[in-house]
Amino acid sequence: MQTITKKELIDRIAEKSNCKRVLVKRIVQSFLDEIIDELGRGNRLEFRDFGVFESRVRAARNAQNPKTLERVSVPSKRTVKFKVGRLMKLRLVKAAAAAMGAAGGAGAAS
Repeated sequence: MQTITKKELIDRIAEKSNCKRVLVKRIVQSFLDEIIDELGRGNRLEFRDFGVFESRVRAARNAQNPKTLERVSVPSKRTVKFKVGRLMKLRLVKAAAAAMGAAGGAGAAS
């Protein structure tokens, strides 16, 4: 698995769209800032076929430190949940199948 950075994505988008990198960077950052702002307000963001971002509050709970076995109180906190959309799910399944086919094909040739 490879890690792709925001800079690499911006470079790809700039190249594909023939736009200046600075403009693409500003647009991408603005988009990400809007997502953060809306989630901060407790709103749900739905991008059809891509997925849904939701802000959730995890209830306070008691946990146990695995090292010391001491009981610890964990306060409630806000988290973000992402639910995969239909089109993304289909593409991920196809990519996984292709990767399995490539791995199976390479193993059979050896």
